[in-house]
Amino acid sequence: MVRQLRNILAGFLLVNVIFTTTAQTEIPAKKADINTWFKNVVKPVSLQKGKLDQNLVEAESDGVEIIEVRQDGTGKFKTISDAVKHVKIGNTKRVIIKIGPGEYREKVKVDRFKAYVTFYGTDPKNMPTITFSGTASEYGTVDSATLIVMSDYFVATNIIVSNSAPRPSGKKKGQQAVALRITGDKASFYNCKFIGFQDTVCDDKGKHFFKDCYIEGTVDFIFGEAKTLYLNTELHVLSGDLEAFIVAHARKNPSVDAGYSFVHCPVTGTGGHGYLGRPWYGESITVFSYCDISNVIKPAGWDDHYNPASRKVIYFGEYKNTGPGAILTKRVPYTKKLTEVEAKPFINLKYIDAEKWLLPPPKL
Repeated sequence: MVRQLRNILAGFLLVNVIFTTTAQTEIPAKKADINTWFKNVVKPVSLQKGKLDQNLVEAESDGVEIIEVRQDGTGKFKTISDAVKHVKIGNTKRVIIKIGPGEYREKVKVDRFKAYVTFYGTDPKNMPTITFSGTASEYGTVDSATLIVMSDYFVATNIIVSNSAPRPSGKKKGQQAVALRITGDKASFYNCKFIGFQDTVCDDKGKHFFKDCYIEGTVDFIFGEAKTLYLNTELHVLSGDLEAFIVAHARKNPSVDAGYSFVHCPVTGTGGHGYLGRPWYGESITVFSYCDISNVIKPAGWDDHYNPASRKVIYFGEYKNTGPGAILTKRVPYTKKLTEVEAKPFINLKYIDAEKWLLPPPKL
């Protein structure tokens, strides 16, 4: 009898611990509470050593290297590409590339075997811009990106990434032009801007986190098969096209752990020509929660991308959004109007297993 009571008590304590942890990592419903909550939950590596990936703890604790890039020659390098080349293949420690103000006209790639790299803009009020004019016709869509990150545990803070190729006319093939392609796992972006038109951000594969960022575009300007949480990140729909689509998630089958969750992300723009998303592949998952949505979004909200059969398997969800573009009465019938229980997995840091790898933005 005593053993049974102990087992019951142990089970109760376990459930309580799980519930408490989940509650702590759940994003608050009030936008004003986000920063305080985030500081309380996502702490420096010294306060998370028992939870984080051990290799990440070692990388952050074993003599962080800082490389400075300045166009005026006062840093170690004048270009970001040269700084990235300096990082050793098989790197096992955090390397912070401090980037001074200015426009860096270069195509930058962080290779797969150069993990733990941070791009850090030294002045958040005068952020450096990485820009290039690559297009799909020249490089293929995903490789047209100005910044390509293949490695794991990448971090970017106070950076603008732009593709300066002309706006697609809709009359020629291959005019898509990507600003960022992120394929590495466990990447985070803080206070960054991504500028482009069609296919601005290729959120390709892996688990990622965007906070306090800005992304603009026209058609499918966030696309890929990653599992990503976007928090307080403005999604700006540019005017001028007959139709615009924010998201084109590319999940191919139900066995893939992927999906995009947008929480407290303002959707801005005018013209009433936009859609929240459409499926690139049939098993697409996209959810908007607590977002303020302008009237740039059509009343229908979503599109099936000329594939009515996909309506049975796509997961397009909305939860407690506000604004003139968030009215659900005229949404397409395959929109999922989520309950609190259904929404909870998408408004929690656990959605991307953040407790294992997410750190606050660096401060230098």
